[in-house]
Amino acid sequence: MDMTALTHLTDAQLIDAVQSLAARERAATAELIAALTGVDSRRLHLGLGYPSMFAFCTARLRLSESAAYARIEAARVAGRFPLVLDLLLDGSITLTTVSLLGPHLTVETHDAVLRAAIHKSKREVEMQVASLRPLPAAAVVVRKLPHPRVLPDEVPPAADVMPSTPAPMTATDLRAALMNPPVQPRRAIVAPLAPERFKVQLTISRETHAKLRRVQDLMRHSIPDGDLAVIVDRALSLLLEKLEKHKCASVTQATSRRAGRASHPDRTRHVPASVAREVWKRDGSQCTFVGADGRCSARAWLQLHHIVTFADGGATDAANLTLRCRAHNQYEAEQVFGPWSVRESTIRYSSHFTGSGPS
Repeated sequence: MDMTALTHLTDAQLIDAVQSLAARERAATAELIAALTGVDSRRLHLGLGYPSMFAFCTARLRLSESAAYARIEAARVAGRFPLVLDLLLDGSITLTTVSLLGPHLTVETHDAVLRAAIHKSKREVEMQVASLRPLPAAAVVVRKLPHPRVLPDEVPPAADVMPSTPAPMTATDLRAALMNPPVQPRRAIVAPLAPERFKVQLTISRETHAKLRRVQDLMRHSIPDGDLAVIVDRALSLLLEKLEKHKCASVTQATSRRAGRASHPDRTRHVPASVAREVWKRDGSQCTFVGADGRCSARAWLQLHHIVTFADGGATDAANLTLRCRAHNQYEAEQVFGPWSVRESTIRYSSHFTGSGPS
């Protein structure tokens, strides 16, 4: 199938084609993994001159390093537990799931563990692994990281030096580069250690570190040991309360009474706090768009959406408001007004939790 042929397909035909192709890809992957199991068990890669299955997959089969690693690992797990191939074939589990669960499978438990992971996300499988093998609490560590090093050829050229003629690296520069390699930025890590415990690791700025130490000092009377886990929990509780007041209109009872006494014109985009609060609670803080495959699962970037559009006379009340993620709010607006009108309206209106835009 070429790109030209795709343009002649209807929407339904294109979805069917994608689903068929995905099934064929799963079948091909399962067959490849089964074949790799045979190659590995017979050690055929050695006779071909490859020192490892990894070298065979990357050099002979032209797989990427990550693809080779995932398939070799899955092949070895499937060699012990053939059920893996059946679940991969019908899409019940993914290679990521096999990689995460593989080290924890036994003859006695593999069937139950694999079936418990069917159609689970990576995060859900990580929680499953944490239940199978709980880890101890992570040590609290706050330390200074080395400053990033800039290599000589990364220094911007001076105004009178052409970029095509960088200054040659001296022996001193080379020695310094080897002794102090550039520091790669570290991604934040949130990983489950056990069903009720998580490890959080991130890099913060000097200013954030100073705030952290200051908070520790100010809270010594209530947290004598300066436990960061307790401090972070309290800080997040305060931030969450503030965000919920803003995003979900979660206000105090006194504020609610004041809002209830306030009157707003019938034709207004303004959503009273009591109405927003009712909609968020009713919809479960989740996008309510329902497509052919079911309800949207998004819980982020939520906006209040007019069921009968405001432009068509729809009221701004709980009965006519519902939660939509930003993508589905815009999608439905495009169905009603067209993509050009939606683009124009996003310039005129700033979208926030009230959904005061094209909806």
